Amino acid sequence: MSKNQYSKSDSEEQNSMVGIGAAVALGLAPIIIDSCSGNADIPAVLGGKPVRKKEWPKWPVWNPATDEELVLKVLRSGVWSRAGVVAEFEKKWAETIGTKRCLSVVNGTNAMIASLVNLGIGGRDEVLIPPYTFVATALAVIQTGAIPVFVDTDPETFQIDVEKIESKITPNTKAILPVHILGLPADMERIMAIAKKHNLFVVEDACQGWLAEINNKKVGSFGDAGCFSFQSYKNLPIGEGGAIVSDNDEFMDRCYSYHNYGNPYGTLVGDVGSGTVIPGTKLRMTEYQAAIGLVQMKRLEEDTDKRSDNASYLKSKLSEIPGIIPYKLYNNVTRAAFHIFPFRYKKEEFDGLSRVEFLKALTAEGIPCSGGYSPLNKMPFLANTFKTKNFQKMYPPERLNFQKYTEQNQCPENDILCEEAVWFSQNMLIGEKSDMDDIASAIRKIQQNAGKLKNMVQTISRIPNQVNYLVY
Repeated sequence: MSKNQYSKSDSEEQNSMVGIGAAVALGLAPIIIDSCSGNADIPAVLGGKPVRKKEWPKWPVWNPATDEELVLKVLRSGVWSRAGVVAEFEKKWAETIGTKRCLSVVNGTNAMIASLVNLGIGGRDEVLIPPYTFVATALAVIQTGAIPVFVDTDPETFQIDVEKIESKITPNTKAILPVHILGLPADMERIMAIAKKHNLFVVEDACQGWLAEINNKKVGSFGDAGCFSFQSYKNLPIGEGGAIVSDNDEFMDRCYSYHNYGNPYGTLVGDVGSGTVIPGTKLRMTEYQAAIGLVQMKRLEEDTDKRSDNASYLKSKLSEIPGIIPYKLYNNVTRAAFHIFPFRYKKEEFDGLSRVEFLKALTAEGIPCSGGYSPLNKMPFLANTFKTKNFQKMYPPERLNFQKYTEQNQCPENDILCEEAVWFSQNMLIGEKSDMDDIASAIRKIQQNAGKLKNMVQTISRIPNQVNYLVY
């Protein structure tokens, strides 16, 4: 056991016991004894033994014996800016996704910005997006000068609700930006049909969707462009990095030119000697980033299969627990990436124990977890965007009526989902079946003691604030 591991678990146990000690000092010992009597399986958050002390798989994975040769070769070459290794990474990623072309960029956010810009999206346009996603999806739209319009979430799948897309289309709508959030594929076949019907572009935010498939076709390869992220916590980690994939040569030439200051490339040759041909920026990936990516790509297929297998097993276990509702995949999904394993928590089946207290109790059992996203359509950056100089100049006052915009972008199903969701991170899914059993056991343990936990929370809430923090 590592020093850090020991310190963490030991500290958690000590904190729980100190919390009980504080409660005892305040005359609450009878309450604790009554709440735990007759049940040896005391929740760890109340001082019991946690279900798990074993460490979870670390991320990112790096094996010096097999992984460092290529990276060191690149570093020692002195060729660090974009060259042959980046081109090799792009070729292999395009082959992996099943597209004609790939362009690497600095991150997934800029992959989306570059894609939208080079499809002609800009001021006075609207782009449809889901509200259950990371803020980068909306920011990418805003950076083009367009306005994000939110389509409510299908809570069963955590994805954009396809049934609600067409009602949000206006004469200003120019694109749909579906997100394969958490590594679970959106309903791309129906989305593409809607886009074709209304003559809309589709840019897939596949920044969490590496190797996920619909009818054996990789996500990212359905739309006009697919965008990926390779940030450190992602299933294909580079540190920072992103990619655009597409079968459209002219579009990809524009993206290449855009990511290299707007200099001529491919079909964007311009006049001989005329210099830069379009307004661009600098988004080039480095050679050593690409080298890390090539190394990580070697194990992505095996890791993805492992996550998928463990997710299926864990889902079967959690589906047996009342009040735990795991994700649902669309019928045409042949593989999910599982950047996150999500489920919905129904407190009614846990004696009314709040999600906050459920998360605390689960964490104390040695199961790291999160409540996930907050409603993106309610964040303050949207109102502040409407106040910016550029938006004030681009849009007429009636389109910057933020109260009206807010009313038109209500997403009630997403609001509920954001209050119920619980996440497990992807590194937990590259463990063993026994690790999945630990998760299920911890949740069952909390459910069996939910009433006691709720009573304790109510009791502790009456303890002066200076003691409250000791409990958790």
